[in-house]
Amino acid sequence: MRKIIVVSFITLDGVMQAPGGPDEDPSNGFAYGGWVAPHSDEVSGKLMRQQMAPTDILLGRKTYDNFAGYWPQNAQIWPGINEVTKYVLSNTINQSDWENTEFLTSLADIEKLKNAEGGDIKVWGSGELVRALLKHDLADELWLKIHPVILGKGKNLFSAESSPAGFTLFKSAITPSGVIFASYKRSGEVKTGAIGA
Repeated sequence: MRKIIVVSFITLDGVMQAPGGPDEDPSNGFAYGGWVAPHSDEVSGKLMRQQMAPTDILLGRKTYDNFAGYWPQNAQIWPGINEVTKYVLSNTINQSDWENTEFLTSLADIEKLKNAEGGDIKVWGSGELVRALLKHDLADELWLKIHPVILGKGKNLFSAESSPAGFTLFKSAITPSGVIFASYKRSGEVKTGAIGA
């Protein structure tokens, strides 16, 4: 079985929209595109390079459009990005000029992919896709980069439809600019109890 790993930049209030630049996703009047840039430093760069180690990736259609418009010509920044398989969940496109791209049309296709032989699959960006994975218990790990900023509005990583689940922190680091790199793996059902009991 393959692990599905969600890799996401988020704010303290869970916003994940347009971390990379002002023009990335201005939908719904989002005015804070590029909120990651002021917090970049040497430590975060090193940690990001580790997270960008080549693995197959799974993307929603909008994130795929952004990736396909940039990464094929900038692979020196992300070694291996052209060679790994890019799985794209979409009902609106089914072909691409970007090498090693395969299209999926349903969560059932993702479940089949997850249950096949092979290495880990990382999900980058892709908010709608991530929320669907969390709703249907298909995410095995969450690699979050939590930035010291609150935006108050914007597309959120989590939704009220997320399936309750317990996670265990297995790796963490804090950068000089205050970004928390926190990696969690699925640990089972949510446990409850009473404090002091």
